[in-house]
Amino acid sequence: MKVNIANPASGAQKQIKVEEDSKLRAFYDKRLAAEVPGEVLGDEWKGYVLKIAGGNDKQGFGMKQGCLIPGRVKILMAPGDQCFRGYGRRNGERRRKAVRGCIVSPDLSVLNLVITKIGEAEIPGLTDKASEVPKLRGPKRASKIRKLFALSKDDDVRKYVVLYRSEKNGAPKIQRLITPTKQQRKRRVKALKAKKIAKAKSEAASYAKLLATRVKEAKERRSESLAKRRAASAASN
Repeated sequence: MKVNIANPASGAQKQIKVEEDSKLRAFYDKRLAAEVPGEVLGDEWKGYVLKIAGGNDKQGFGMKQGCLIPGRVKILMAPGDQCFRGYGRRNGERRRKAVRGCIVSPDLSVLNLVITKIGEAEIPGLTDKASEVPKLRGPKRASKIRKLFALSKDDDVRKYVVLYRSEKNGAPKIQRLITPTKQQRKRRVKALKAKKIAKAKSEAASYAKLLATRVKEAKERRSESLAKRRAASAASN
């Protein structure tokens, strides 16, 4: 069985091939996220604690957390579930997919482990200094860049962006960066909003004035018509 061991502290990963069944017996009947002492793999792993992170069988079916069986089973899954990508599906559509249970069995061909505690001796290519993988991707948000490099608001964060792309593509775009262009755009939007509010107020005032004039004219016409009726009725009597 192939065993993939990852070290989150350094970002390194190493694959070893374990043929002895006596070493693998300590992982059998264990569930996902269970911790196993590293001494079972050999004396060089003394003091290490390994957590079971997953595994695949020979056909490539992965282990799924929550299925309490050691074999393979078909379960109904929706987009977003573990072991089911669900791209291009309709809303609410579900599919029955085959997965392995969360219990380790001899049917696995690959077992994934994660180091949760480092032991006494260093493992070449995994826990030594030479195996440390540089963190190529740094933060993109301006406030987080300032926090990482302890910068003030006067410092230019564009000089501290970690270049994780090639020189051709350049540095990544910094999110929430305050630039003169952004300030000018913000002032323009604010001015347009104030102009729109002023225009609405002036139009509302002119409409109110026009409405008052029309109401006054209507009252005058009504009073004139009433006066004519009264005069006509008085003349007839």
